Amino acid sequence: MDNFNSIIGQSPAIEALIRSARIVAATDVTVLIKGETGTGKEVLATAIQKDSPRANKPFVTLNCAALPEGLVESEIFGHKKGAFTGAISDKQGLFQAADGGTLFLDEINSLPISIQSKLLRFLESGECLPVGGTKPYTVNVRVIAASNADLTKLIENGEFRQDLYFRLNVVPLEIPSLHQRSEDIEELAKHFFAHFAAMHSLEPPTFSRQALKTLRNYKWPGNVRELRNLCERLSILLSGKVIEPENLPHEFNRGTVAPNPEFTLPELGLQLDALEADMILQALARTKGNRSKSARLLGISRDTLLYRIQKHGLATH
Repeated sequence: MDNFNSIIGQSPAIEALIRSARIVAATDVTVLIKGETGTGKEVLATAIQKDSPRANKPFVTLNCAALPEGLVESEIFGHKKGAFTGAISDKQGLFQAADGGTLFLDEINSLPISIQSKLLRFLESGECLPVGGTKPYTVNVRVIAASNADLTKLIENGEFRQDLYFRLNVVPLEIPSLHQRSEDIEELAKHFFAHFAAMHSLEPPTFSRQALKTLRNYKWPGNVRELRNLCERLSILLSGKVIEPENLPHEFNRGTVAPNPEFTLPELGLQLDALEADMILQALARTKGNRSKSARLLGISRDTLLYRIQKHGLATH
């Protein structure tokens, strides 16, 4: 069974991500998953855990933003009886619960800076200190962390420890936004429609070609999670129907017809491949060969840019 089947898509960016994730899964290295909210960071973390040598050991998850600051430390590291008001007995932390397995820390950008030093200590020595304790305990836990914020900016603002970032960022995996991999929308939609059809005992709907075009042009601020929610709504309201653009929520059709497009097709047509290669070369020249910046200028992911550089046989340094 392929443990990465849960990650739907065949775009160059997703294929490159899965290749890297497979390699990482086989090791015991700390992983940092980066990506916007709704891109599927927990789905990727789960796939890595299932494909790892720790697959049959505990997999414990914590959303660092979901707990009040006063409870996070006790939740992660445990506490001793009498450590604070209400601590009527010793409590095991998530590190102890995950011993031998994997701990997934989602939204690690929300981890209070006072607790970041304790996490750093664990990553460096394998030791944890419970709240109110004087004697540390040792556990064997792999950490997978995820962030929906730019940690380098938080470091600049003094909100995230740089030394912790370096420890977590041993192998960074960046999940592209849905807008950056719009070629995967049709496959994702089919997957979600089949899932909800089975769940609600309904016939799945389908998207017309024009509706799919509308979906590909949409910015998807909520990413894959937003597409999933849309597919569930349409599965129930338009079961078995062909969905046209007018059946989509109004925000999808806003601004789809641009009265003054940025680029007008010349009367005599053009050579699209040559134009694409020229645009890539211009972007690389403007950024002095920086591929990440070039990808941003072109509105595509870095992996898609690398794929197209290879496709056109462009010589880059």
